[in-house]
Order: sequence, then structure tokens, then C-alpha cells
Amino acid sequence: MFATERQAEIAELVATSRRVNGAELARRFDVTMETVRRDLAALEAAGRLRRVHGGAVPVEQTTVDEKAIHSRQHLNTPEKRRIAEAAFSLLRTSGAGAVVLDAGSTVEALADLIVRSDSTLPDGQEQLIITHALHIAAKLADATGIGLELVGGRVRKLTWAAAGGRAAEHYSRLRPDVAFIGCNGLHPEFGLSTPDPIEAVVKSAIVQTSRRVVLLCDAAKFGQETLMRFASLEEIDTLVTDRAPGPELAAALEAADVEVVLA
Repeated sequence: MFATERQAEIAELVATSRRVNGAELARRFDVTMETVRRDLAALEAAGRLRRVHGGAVPVEQTTVDEKAIHSRQHLNTPEKRRIAEAAFSLLRTSGAGAVVLDAGSTVEALADLIVRSDSTLPDGQEQLIITHALHIAAKLADATGIGLELVGGRVRKLTWAAAGGRAAEHYSRLRPDVAFIGCNGLHPEFGLSTPDPIEAVVKSAIVQTSRRVVLLCDAAKFGQETLMRFASLEEIDTLVTDRAPGPELAAALEAADVEVVLA
């Protein structure tokens, strides 16, 4: 295969997979890592990808890229709905009395399912939902069988969620039964990440204080690393996703004893 043909195929792989690994490219094309590095450098110079540690990602993808809540609500909608439905089944069978709902469009889809159901516990008590997300709190405020606790702080307009030290401190005083969280990137080595530092503080507090942590993450985020890591794989208990992770991520999840639920 000529270098131009190989580079064209690499560019197509980056566009469809959203990330490529250098070692995997070397095996795929039966070339040396030095050849792969030259190919990636040429493609980066041509503006067709961006090199990162271990491989490459699309040009438009950066560690600080974050879409507003209005945009995210329309991305991967069928996948997010399936993940939310699987998460809702976990919630219904968990018997949890106190539940944290993180900000994010997939968690919001879970909130929509909660609103349409009666969440009264078997003993007749309301199920307590704790959230720092204004849009999720608004949906749940009048839901049957739900007690709502709103965590305060400075609200980020981009996500409609309280962020920073005040919100994190509130969560640090709690011990909820289960938390449903989202992320912008899920990487076998870097773990769970988000582009915003003050949002990472809140997510980290949720992970640290919850008895069980359930990550809702669509496959488009596999292998991604955004700016701030807020949890390692060992700190989550369950991953609910729409597609089986690839070999590297699957091995890392298994080593961290993370249950994987396919929606």
C-alpha cells in the first residue's frame, strides 16, 4: 500500500472512530511505529487530524470542547434513550432511598422516565432525588413519589448546573445510596473526565460520597480524554452504555471490577 492510500484510510478511521491508536495502526497496516508517526504528522500538517498521546483525534475535538445543554439534548438521542431505560431498570430494582442525578442529557433522559412513573418506595416513603442540575430539578419538582433536594452554588449557563466548591461541599456531607453520573470522556487509563474544572469538583464529590456509582456513557465517548479527570475506573461500580467497549477499555473495566450493562 502506498503512503497516500494508507494516510487516506487513517484519516477516514479518525473521522468514523473519533480516535485512533498508533500501535493499532501499526498492526493494521503492518508498518513500524515510525511510519505511523510520519503518517500522522503528514495528516496533521494537512489539517486532517490532531495528534494526541498514543494516536490521533479529529481536528475539531479538543480537551476543552463542551456543548451547551440545548445541543447535547439532540445528540445520540436513540442511544441516550436506551441507556436511560436500562438505568431506570437498575434504579427500580435497587430499592435506593436516596439517589443523586448528575447533570447531562442522558441523566436528564433518566429523569424523564422517573417523572412518568410513581417512585414511591415499598414502605410508602418518597424516594429522595438529589441534584445540582436546574433542568432536572424542574422536571422532578412535582413528580409522584419523589422528594427533591436541590444542591446550590454558582450555576453554569452552559449546563444549567451548580458547580464549584459550594455544590461539592454539599455533596460531601451526604451518603446517597446510588448516583447516576455522566462524563465527556471514558478512557482506559485516564478514567472519567470532563472539560470544566469546577464541574469536575462536583462530579468528584458525588463519586466519593455515593455508596454505588452508575456511569451513563454512550460509546461515542469511549477512548476520549477531556481536560479534567474526576474519577478512576476503580471508583465506579456500573457502566451503562449502548455498545460493547473495545478490547483495551473492556480489559481495563474488567480489571477495575466494573459491571457493564448494554442497553
